[in-house]
Amino acid sequence: MDKIMYEAQRQGRFSFYMTHFGEEALLGVVAALKSRDVIHGQYREAFGLLYRGFSVEDCMNQCFANAGDGGKGRQMPVHYTSSQHYFQSISSPLATQIPQAAGSAYALKLRCATKYHPVDDEQNCSVCFFGEGAASEGDFHAGMNMAATLKCPVIFVCRNNGYAISTPASEQYNGDGIASRGVGYGMDTIRIDGNDLWAAYNATKTARKIAVAENRPVLIEAMTYRVGHHSTSDDSTKYRDRKEVEHHQQLDNPITRLSNYMMHQGFWTQAEDEALRKDVREHVMASFKRAENRKKPPVSEVFTDVYDTLPPHLQQQEAELKRLIATYPEYYAFADEHEPSAPK
Repeated sequence: MDKIMYEAQRQGRFSFYMTHFGEEALLGVVAALKSRDVIHGQYREAFGLLYRGFSVEDCMNQCFANAGDGGKGRQMPVHYTSSQHYFQSISSPLATQIPQAAGSAYALKLRCATKYHPVDDEQNCSVCFFGEGAASEGDFHAGMNMAATLKCPVIFVCRNNGYAISTPASEQYNGDGIASRGVGYGMDTIRIDGNDLWAAYNATKTARKIAVAENRPVLIEAMTYRVGHHSTSDDSTKYRDRKEVEHHQQLDNPITRLSNYMMHQGFWTQAEDEALRKDVREHVMASFKRAENRKKPPVSEVFTDVYDTLPPHLQQQEAELKRLIATYPEYYAFADEHEPSAPK
């Protein structure tokens, strides 16, 4: 999916994209969770949604901002959300999800019932993903301190991939990475090989036991490497050597490592691998075509979902927009690209 969507963005078919290249092993984190543990992502956690049943087409609907997008086309591409899959909306501002995760974990600790999360016998925790660059934000310290002092069942997962966009880790901090900060806040902390799916899985499984059984936050620092550009707005060749990228891509690729392990154990074969890749590519391409050709949400959705009852000033703005579209159709040709608004 990443390769196809990255190339499509480069062709101008939608506005923005971020890949997961080099960080795929953190799927092990999500695999170790319960399905109703609340995930607060940063922007490289689409694997968590896919693992929980969010489809490839759902991802593409969001990127194309079409009528199938659960966010109704209001967010930037790759800013996924799904209440059904207990995945909180991704935000562009760095580190905002960290205190939010501490807050949702505190609610889980108090066993507060919500529309999406009833109180029952299952104990749940929150999980928060962020990069080492986000750990330089004030929200990181506020969220960590809140979680530690209020004893919130939350797992913080720091993807230390070496770069905060173009700033290397060597210029971000002078201490021993991010793990030492967890110790400073009195948290159980572990540093793992972030390119080892089994390490991610086992560390998270243990962290979850601590979080839900003892109401204590845990910090996991996953040492990985961002093989791709930060985003489609970035050109990483301007600040790092291609050979450095090729070294990690060839010798420490999480997918290759897992594939080689499974083949060595007799769980997987080269023929199965090739067949799966072929089938997945066909599925992704079919989903891509449907999503690209689907109409945008109704124009009327611009005014919905903020107020329970539309206030007078927004009613006036909606009426004015309808008048302008009807009066000057030559300037509003885009209206044909949208689904019709439902009658009121």
